[in-house]
Amino acid sequence: MDAQWRAPPSYHWPMTRVFSGIQPSGALHVGNYLGALRQWAVDQHDADCFYCVVDLHGLTTDHEPAELRRRTLETAIGLLASGLDPDVCTIFVQSHVHEHSELAWLLECTATIGELRRMTQFKDKSAGLESVRAGLMTYPVLMAADIVLYDTDRVPVGDDQRQHIELTRDLAVRFNSRYGATFVVPEPSIPTVGARVMDLQHPERKMSKSVDSPLGTVNVLDSPDEIAQKVRKAVTDTSAKMAYDPDAQPGLANLIELLAASTSRTIDDIVATYPNYGSLKADVVEALTEVLRPVKARHEELRGDPSAIAQLLEKGAAKASSVASVTLRRAQQAIGLLPPGVI
Repeated sequence: MDAQWRAPPSYHWPMTRVFSGIQPSGALHVGNYLGALRQWAVDQHDADCFYCVVDLHGLTTDHEPAELRRRTLETAIGLLASGLDPDVCTIFVQSHVHEHSELAWLLECTATIGELRRMTQFKDKSAGLESVRAGLMTYPVLMAADIVLYDTDRVPVGDDQRQHIELTRDLAVRFNSRYGATFVVPEPSIPTVGARVMDLQHPERKMSKSVDSPLGTVNVLDSPDEIAQKVRKAVTDTSAKMAYDPDAQPGLANLIELLAASTSRTIDDIVATYPNYGSLKADVVEALTEVLRPVKARHEELRGDPSAIAQLLEKGAAKASSVASVTLRRAQQAIGLLPPGVI
């Protein structure tokens, strides 16, 4: 029995297994859609995909409980509106699958304080704070548990999450080395265009759901007029030269990437086409308006029936748990926990 439990996970599913999650930290924005959700909708037809609203990650900072619940539901609706089909992929809320929290503890006992302190996002988010919640340090371990629970082969993430995937890989390899083959070691999948949409007012930082930047963030549900206002006021650069140079001209580079991601045009083609910022911004407005139009229409349809959304999430959680429970039992057996009912 011990050898059976500790054997390498068998790939009994016909397709590559994919997992990714999104925090309910605020309104979905164009960076979420172009950099992640749109590709998730494509992947669901070519892989066995599990997509999760990671509400437990939202507990690492101050929050209003009622607001967290509202945002979690809104984020789930946003996933569905972005083209995810619950009959094709698995969509669920993290806290509805208890195996995530249980496996996180086993991996916390595998991780070290040193490697968690070195995580860039922890250092950034804890900078200047006198008191830091322990969850802010350990949430990359919970993220690792999210991923390896599903024998994940590939994790589509933004470029800023690369370090977290490396930690996940390190923990999976370490656990396998100490206790026997238990986890699949995942690979990151980072899009080349649209991977990191930047703030329109502060192009040195990523567009964010949790950072208050009204003119810098284009939300998925923004009206055409709101999109136009934000893009027209987007920071460009003092240089009049049209060139793609994220280091020297980050504002312009961000607009070029937005147009490329929205239209499937190449960056070189865009640079060669536009003589000035004004004409580029006008086309960015048009492209964003069009690419978001079907998402907004679908969102309006879905939000009118919250009970149906709840049923879909319940179904998704049941399916996710049926997979996650097998991995958790395998990890518990490997690490030496006594199974219930065994004398």
